Amino acid sequence: MKSIFKVATIAIAMGAATSAAALDLQNWSVKVGVNKITPKVKSDDISAPALPGSKVEVGSDTQPIFAFTYNYNPDLSVELVLGTPYEHDISGAGAIAGTGKAGTVKSMPPTIFGQYHFLEEQSTLRPYLGLGLTYAYFYDETGSGALTALTNTGSSTPTTFSVDAAWGLSPQVGAIYKIDQNWFVDAVVVKTFLKTTAHYSTGQTVSMRLDPLAVSLSLGYRF
Repeated sequence: MKSIFKVATIAIAMGAATSAAALDLQNWSVKVGVNKITPKVKSDDISAPALPGSKVEVGSDTQPIFAFTYNYNPDLSVELVLGTPYEHDISGAGAIAGTGKAGTVKSMPPTIFGQYHFLEEQSTLRPYLGLGLTYAYFYDETGSGALTALTNTGSSTPTTFSVDAAWGLSPQVGAIYKIDQNWFVDAVVVKTFLKTTAHYSTGQTVSMRLDPLAVSLSLGYRF
């Protein structure tokens, strides 16, 4: 629960960046949808003592998302995207590929975007580009027996680990399909450039670029 409060506090602070003066509700929209995050991992080797070439892989997950958007004018907008926690399986790669699931980690990646919309406001289909700032917070890290066997061979003490929180830039490509004056469908692809480090209780560390690709589809309402 403490972790959720921390993420919520950060998200609120990021949302405040949309401008304290942005109070005209005619310019707001909300949307709810589903989002799939697929990490594109480039892992360094796990530090010694470990089998040379030992790396990690991180699995994908799909969760509901919701977003709040403020439109400064027909072309420019600011959007805050939140969602429920993602849970990612962690497994061995490189020299330890095929050793099974090493653990799981949950993530909360609130992101704030600045967006530019193309074509006329009345257009049925409006593509847009965005650039965002993501805060990736990791928690509830849980190791498996396979992780203990790999990092603490011969010991009955389970290996635990933590993953550093990190900031990343998030370019965005999207398109809005207008159903009517208020309702719309939003399809988005986001690439986040994100690097972090995992720390094991046995002393090893591993740095990795996660660089996830996110694809979402949402239903929105403008008011």
